[in-house]
Amino acid sequence: MTARTLMIQGTTSDAGKSTLVAALCRLLARRGVKVAPFKPQNMALNSAVTEDGGEIGRAQAVQARAAGLEPHTDMNPVLLKPNTDTGAQVIVQGRAIGNLDAQDYHAYKRIARRAVLESHGRLAARFDAIVAEGAGSPAEINLREGDIANMGFAEAVDCPVILIADIDRGGVFAHLVGTLALLSESERARVAGFVINRFRGDIALLQPGLDWLERETGKPALGVLPYLHGLHLEAEDAIESGQRGASAGALRVVVPVTPRISNHTDFDPLRLHMQVDLRFVYPSETPPPADLVILPGSKSVRADLSFLRTTGWEAYLRRYLRYGGKLLGICGGLQMLGQEIHDPLGLEGETGSCAGFGWLDLSTVLEPEKQLRNVRGELTLENAPVTGYEIHAGVTKGPALERPFARLTDRNDGACSEDGQIMGTYLHGLFESNAATDAILRWAGLAEPETPDYAAIREAEIDRLADAVGAHLDMNAIDRMLDLNRQGVYA
Repeated sequence: MTARTLMIQGTTSDAGKSTLVAALCRLLARRGVKVAPFKPQNMALNSAVTEDGGEIGRAQAVQARAAGLEPHTDMNPVLLKPNTDTGAQVIVQGRAIGNLDAQDYHAYKRIARRAVLESHGRLAARFDAIVAEGAGSPAEINLREGDIANMGFAEAVDCPVILIADIDRGGVFAHLVGTLALLSESERARVAGFVINRFRGDIALLQPGLDWLERETGKPALGVLPYLHGLHLEAEDAIESGQRGASAGALRVVVPVTPRISNHTDFDPLRLHMQVDLRFVYPSETPPPADLVILPGSKSVRADLSFLRTTGWEAYLRRYLRYGGKLLGICGGLQMLGQEIHDPLGLEGETGSCAGFGWLDLSTVLEPEKQLRNVRGELTLENAPVTGYEIHAGVTKGPALERPFARLTDRNDGACSEDGQIMGTYLHGLFESNAATDAILRWAGLAEPETPDYAAIREAEIDRLADAVGAHLDMNAIDRMLDLNRQGVYA
């Protein structure tokens, strides 16, 4: 018996699709349902390495954890990673197939659709239920032809759809009714109900609007979810710049926000660290004083390096290093620290080369086969154990690698400068390892770091979200949509 699928679509981006899917995965898994998340097409620069050695959107990796699963490429068969304003690297079932501009990708959708349905079919054969997530809004008229991300997928697999809207933005009823009005007749019939997200206040004041909504559309409001202050889930793409209050005398950590910053979820553990004052610095802002500067990953390393130069960061960093500051580069940030970056095939933009900052004696060549792996080992700092993952096309060589940042189980990683001021690594997710984070913070000047257990925080936040959704959503309606009273699931 194959799984039933329920799809969550939103009236806008950031309406709450990802969080609702994660919550439903946790709620169903708690009840013994074998449930898997699924997102046909995702556009994001935050990604994760899967158990089968591929790459998917970070949000689907979080949803997999909520379901008690290891992430798998079938959970997000098409991932688009923008490298310009009009083009993106296209990743299909975990593997990059090349760069396409918007027009070329539109033509490619027929092929992508096959991959989407293949992956969904494999999950449906393995699980009791699938909770799928749409992308953006189903009412984007210009993208309707050949759609595989929203209603096009829902129609292909014949699944019900819940439409979620964010009341905190304002205009929630206009969002819901307007979206419904822009759907085709068959698509409107597929919408099984509405969810209103991020509500704060007296529910009695909202009730007249809910009654009107049901009369106007003939569809039920399935739940009004509360605004959860301080909720932390790893972001699909948008940078979560807020921080839980740092203590007095906290270590000042600065991260420049470049146009193609990637995997900025690397910094979530620092954002939640009470002894760290983490600042994302945007292009319009002046870099503040810092104890540690971290150059983040990038989807277009040469372009982001040029951006840092034209916005004054190179001069800032030279001055900062002259006065003893500590500098760490992660992935693309490591490549920037070297002598040269070569892109002979134009994998991230125009073909060519550029000079790096020149602070580590290494050079990088971008090659077509992306390196994707989950790794473990220990830092050369204090021999601290570390786990992480690699997602990069660059192959880096040079004498600086003889002073590695980490010793992994099968090789060394990264480099450290002779004076100990500068370090670079390919390891994403390294701050999720407590001992490694403590060692890096001590290196940067924090005398007695007390790093919280990030994995435990993440689990607690997923549980908190699931508890709130379970208390405010009509779960009986969810059971009916997924037909979970079938024999073999639960009675």
